[in-house]
Parts: sequence; structure tokens; C-alpha cells
Amino acid sequence: MAKHVAVNPRDHKDLRILDERSESMGDGMMCCVTFPEEFRSLQNHYPILFQFNQERDECNCLALFGFENGENLYLKDGKWDARYVPLAMDIQPFMIGRAQADGEEEKVVIDLDSPRIGNDEGQRIFDENGVATTYLDNISKKLGYLDQGYKGAAEFVACLQKYELLEPLTIDVTLRDGNKNRLAGFHTINEEKMRTLDGAALSELQEKGYLMPAFMVLASLSNLVKLIDRKDEYLANG
Repeated sequence: MAKHVAVNPRDHKDLRILDERSESMGDGMMCCVTFPEEFRSLQNHYPILFQFNQERDECNCLALFGFENGENLYLKDGKWDARYVPLAMDIQPFMIGRAQADGEEEKVVIDLDSPRIGNDEGQRIFDENGVATTYLDNISKKLGYLDQGYKGAAEFVACLQKYELLEPLTIDVTLRDGNKNRLAGFHTINEEKMRTLDGAALSELQEKGYLMPAFMVLASLSNLVKLIDRKDEYLANG
């Protein structure tokens, strides 16, 4: 059970964070949320997809890691097997603590029940004098960037919907051993509709900074083939 508390030097002076990457550390996830400003960093490694909630009144941008719930094919030998780790994964076990009153600043919150918590090993978040380490400062910056990007992602998705650019994506995956997987429940950008947008639509996407992220989504789909290769390799190695 998660135990979320605001980070402070009094209670967490000796706290350390383990940087191992594995299912036991909480990295066993099929996907994570992302946002348009991160797409350029993601598109060379992961498929970027969209997923609506059950009520279809909210849609998240996602980086895909596997084909089944709990499957992360980028975990290998206690490390993350890609040059770039998505921010939503990179900041674990930290999160943003929302301000409870006007004028109150948002806080860095940590899950004390996370398996990443270490007492003798890992990255320190405060030094011997109770001063935040560079590691914690970087986490704070990443949290702010992620939070700001996540809030702005809804407008990006709304603009795609305005021009009917989102379409359902279903992929049947046949692996080398004959097993089949079906990837469903996600959306992507309709490339043909992107090609036929008129000048006004393209101008709006460009002015809002959405045109390049949309192209990054399309480019990222080539990583589906690479993800299938990772799945084959995983099964071959047992």
C-alpha cells in the first residue's frame, strides 16, 4: 500500500533511492503517460499511442513498453535497455504534491512503501547537512516539467480530435514461435488525414506547436516492429 509523504530533511535525511530497473522495483508496466514536449526524445525508442478512458472524455498520450499488462520489454539485467527513460518512469518513486491552499507551493512527494527506498545503498536525496542533493534537485525539475507537460497534453489531443486525426489502432502480432498477440484499445494519428489537412488546419497546428509532435507520433510507429523483436528475444531467452 502506498504511503505518500512530502519530502523533508528532518525525516528523510538518510533516505536513499535505489536506481536498479526491474519488475520488482515497480518497472513492470506496459506503458506510461507522456506529453507532446517529450515526443522527440521518445520517438526513436518507443511507440507513442493514445488511449481514451471508459467514458471517452479523457485521452492520455502513452509510451508503449509491451503487449500485455505488466510487461516491460525494456528491462534487461537490472537496467533500462534504451538510451532515454520516459520521465514518468524516471521520477519514481517521487510525484507532485498538489498545493492545498492559495499561495502554497507544490511539494515533492515520495512513496515510502516503494521498493526503491534504500537505507544503505542508492542515491541520497539530502546530504549530511540536510541540504537537497543534485539528485533531488533534478527530480524536482523533472516533476515540474512532467506536470506542466501532462496538463498541456489535453489541448494537444483536443486539437487532433478537432480535425478527426485520431483513429483506433489494432495490431495482430505473430511471434517467431507461432504465438499471437493482439494490441487493441489504443489510438494513433491517421497519416492519410494528416497529409490532406488544409492550410488553415496546418497553420493552427503549427502555431500551437502541435505539428512536430504529431509527426513524432507517426515516426514512432516504426518502433512497433522493434518491440515485436524484443518480445521474440524475451521468449527465446526464457
